[in-house]
Amino acid sequence: MSKPRVAVHKFSSCDGCQLGILNLEDELLDLVGIIEIAYFLEATSKIQPGPYDIALVEGSVSTPHEKKRIQEIREESGVLIAFGACATSGGIQSLRNFVDHTKLAEAVYDHPEYLDYLEKATPISDHVKVDLEIHGCPVNKYQILEAIIALLQQRTPNFPTHSVCLDCKRNGTVCVMVTQGIPCVGPVTRAGCGAICPANGRGCYGCFGPAPQAEFDAMIPLLQAAEEYPNQTVHLLRNFAGYAPAFRNAVDAMLEESPKK
Repeated sequence: MSKPRVAVHKFSSCDGCQLGILNLEDELLDLVGIIEIAYFLEATSKIQPGPYDIALVEGSVSTPHEKKRIQEIREESGVLIAFGACATSGGIQSLRNFVDHTKLAEAVYDHPEYLDYLEKATPISDHVKVDLEIHGCPVNKYQILEAIIALLQQRTPNFPTHSVCLDCKRNGTVCVMVTQGIPCVGPVTRAGCGAICPANGRGCYGCFGPAPQAEFDAMIPLLQAAEEYPNQTVHLLRNFAGYAPAFRNAVDAMLEESPKK
């Protein structure tokens, strides 16, 4: 029986999520015994043509070339997994979506007219059907492992759906917002990072994206009350996963409400 063929693709990103796969180390040795890694330029220059049973895609769609390429990848892939904040919500490069992108290009490049890019950097799901998303900046490497194993076992992956706050309580970490007044978006952020930031005395900044059923209406007034500088809440939510609909809608509602106050 042939092994399932897996491809790992990169779009606009920093490569950190692909490194998460390589950082599996011992687990990766076991994994390659049950799957065939047919395309993964971060790990090997050897390329095997599609189709592929599973495609993992890192990065956002930021150029016309990428927009065309993701369509081609979708056609040759059985299951398509978007992994990492860039692939699931646009990533840090989607910050340009909130401003005039032409001014950014003019500020950075001497000849912006040579650039060929899209007006907005967007997640993979804005362009093709995505079968599974793995959140995080970077992703939790064990969630990648869980996703692949679950697909091979024909079951639903077991990912956490609670917020970062629950992990803080499980770890015995005292709430930085309650005890120190540090703004923290942990209550509205998806778990998966192990609540590293609060454990080190700083607030969560939402790198795993919005938690399912997050209560923004209750959380935002608390964040605003703890702000150390104006609009800090806006900046916290417009971060690595800032273009995720739940974060984006929460900020839009705040900005619409501000002139009325």
